[in-house]
Amino acid sequence: MELYEVIYTLRAMRRLKTDLVPDELIWKVIEAATRAPSGGNRQPWRFLVVTDAEKKAKIGEWYLDGWKKMYGPATAGTSMEGDSPFARTLRSADHLANNIKDVPVLVFPIVESGGVAGVSGAGANIFPAVQNLMLAARAEGLGTTLTTLHRTHEAETRELLGVPDGFETMAMIPMGWPKGKFGAGPRRPVEEVTYWDSWGETRER
Repeated sequence: MELYEVIYTLRAMRRLKTDLVPDELIWKVIEAATRAPSGGNRQPWRFLVVTDAEKKAKIGEWYLDGWKKMYGPATAGTSMEGDSPFARTLRSADHLANNIKDVPVLVFPIVESGGVAGVSGAGANIFPAVQNLMLAARAEGLGTTLTTLHRTHEAETRELLGVPDGFETMAMIPMGWPKGKFGAGPRRPVEEVTYWDSWGETRER
């Protein structure tokens, strides 16, 4: 696919089929992730791929708990019905929270933290790689989304997956064949979010 088509049609895919993803595609998109830049080219990342049904089920329990804790109160009284963008997003996020165990692949991007949770700068070294992975997956027709709700149970997740001390899971990327269609999502105009030389100074294109 042409690069800009991949970029413009990448969107969060939270409804995924249960069909298996071939190992060669998993290797391919993770290799693309490793081509991302990192500070001093240290490449501090690790990518832990989870396809084991029992582990996915346990992670799914923790993820659903995190969803309820983080978004239950925030969405109290907010209807998931209707066709508003917010309602559609809520429904898809709720679907993912209740079906993590059925997602064929969970990828955990992990960085060395030195034992300090949320270590400063870790995101700068991992999220370019995460974006590469998601773009590569899109080019292969695979759906992904970026989430961190599992981190409400970070210690338990690390123990389950055998992640040693000094390393931290920065995100979780569910990956599989999408049930929906790719396409350009709504975005604010670039002229509205871009300033020139000083805050608030805009230009016409």
